[in-house]
Amino acid sequence: MQSDLLRRYAAPVPRYTSYPTAPHFSPAVDAATYGRWLDEMENDLPLSLYVHIPFCNELCWYCGCSTKITRQREPIARYLSALSREIDTVADRIKIRHAVTHIHWGGGSPSILEPNEIRALAAQLKTRFKLSPSAEFAVEIDPRGLDEARIAAFADSGVNRVSIGVQDFDLAVQKAINRMQSVEQTAWVVDTFRKHGIEAINIDLVYGLPKQTLETLDQTMDHVLALAPDRIALFGYAHLPARIKHQRLIPDDTLPDTAARFAQANRAAERLTEGGFVTIGLDHYARPHDPLASGTVRRNFQGYTTDTAAALIGLGASSIGRLPQGYVQNTPAIGEYERRVLDGGLATVRGHAMSTEDAARGLVIERLMCDFAFPADELRARFGEVAEPIIAEAEALCAADRDEMVAARTRGEGFEVTDKGRIFVRSICAKFDAYLGKSSAQHSAGI
Repeated sequence: MQSDLLRRYAAPVPRYTSYPTAPHFSPAVDAATYGRWLDEMENDLPLSLYVHIPFCNELCWYCGCSTKITRQREPIARYLSALSREIDTVADRIKIRHAVTHIHWGGGSPSILEPNEIRALAAQLKTRFKLSPSAEFAVEIDPRGLDEARIAAFADSGVNRVSIGVQDFDLAVQKAINRMQSVEQTAWVVDTFRKHGIEAINIDLVYGLPKQTLETLDQTMDHVLALAPDRIALFGYAHLPARIKHQRLIPDDTLPDTAARFAQANRAAERLTEGGFVTIGLDHYARPHDPLASGTVRRNFQGYTTDTAAALIGLGASSIGRLPQGYVQNTPAIGEYERRVLDGGLATVRGHAMSTEDAARGLVIERLMCDFAFPADELRARFGEVAEPIIAEAEALCAADRDEMVAARTRGEGFEVTDKGRIFVRSICAKFDAYLGKSSAQHSAGI
């Protein structure tokens, strides 16, 4: 029965960090569109900021992020100059100083920056945007080679949450993904951040990696639980060698099969819940005291978050922003990004203008991903007649369900995803994706 379920529900589907997903963005939304949307921004609209630092010291073979390998400082300095110009250009287009409630630096590796660069970038963001006193300021960290001077710079700049990449501590797995990182090195970084007052620690893990087994996963979990993080993100490895060329360095026959991935995801979930973590959505876990475990949960390009801001401003090469009118994405080519913004313009090259139906389906998919529930009443209240065909699709899904993936609520109030169906929630979301199959985009396995 399990293998039959896996065959039906673990097919490749999007991760649903947005709707529509990025493969369906188009050049119809360009820099001029983005500029107009910024000009039209409503008063008192809470903002979040995403800043992309697209550099790493070495290449991790499993990685699907937009990044460039460099050990030289000059390309980073040149990029930061362009990034500074984009920050000024975007801030100048926004007529009202909206409160910024979240900042997130991603990559690449933001921890590649020198201490003076960290402080300068943070200071500019605080000068050009109005930071809420309670804002969360999170940064993604690669512990390898990180020194205390950089950690102090992050703390001095107001960072109050860090996401530390681990993936797996097993040496064979680390060799297979070209990412050597000791437990001792990672523990020192965690302890040093805490020493500098940054107590909110996230750990990022990945299952489905080459050479990974239940035994190696258990050993990694032992080490991670000893670090006592506040949150853990547990992602399934997306092996897409046709699109991501360096993943071809990972032989297919070293990867766990679908059944093994399923077992790894379940084992990790068991270990984390036994360790006192609350399950958040599909693949995040938080201590009961953490805001992610007790407040409103949303989903965006960083995964599950407490960020409820109505607009996300993306800054840097390849970054994606979300405004009420739709999505915008900067060019991923660093040289082109630098040219566009240093000429005084915006670097947007693609995006998507949201229709009412897009917004309605996006609400359904986000609620399913976050709450495991189809929001029929809210859908009707917010979208009126546009909601009815989508609700009909939900009713048809419930009627056709023979695998106990969903449970219909009474009085036409939608459905809930069952405990059995939760690990397959991405496949359930795909039933409401009107764009799926309309591009040649590849997706990762449904678990």
